[in-house]
Amino acid sequence: MSQFTALNNAQYMSLKTFRKNGDGVPTPVWFAEENDKLYVMTLAHAGKVKRIRNNSTIEIAPCDVRGNIKDGIDYIPASARLLPAGDDVKAANQRLTRKYGLFKRIFDLVQRNREKVYIEIILAG
Repeated sequence: MSQFTALNNAQYMSLKTFRKNGDGVPTPVWFAEENDKLYVMTLAHAGKVKRIRNNSTIEIAPCDVRGNIKDGIDYIPASARLLPAGDDVKAANQRLTRKYGLFKRIFDLVQRNREKVYIEIILAG
């Protein structure tokens, strides 16, 4: 059974990263799950990447494409790490492509000349 039951059937997840002053910055992202870990892909120069480098503590919640969280849903404390290049990145990319199919392939084509980063997420605790 998944540790991420709140995200079952969700297409988007709100990934809240934290600035140095403690302010949370929520961003809707695609995600894929495997072996009690979540994987997110983003562009290397995105603000969330900088914030994760400074502070691996994050919060996650299911959301819609605009980042709106359903009433009664709370953020879940979690921890993020940027994956180094290698097999883990390839596997994360495959998981995301399997989940999002054509939409992911189109994103990859449009962003083919931009550096991407993969984030691995585990529950806090």
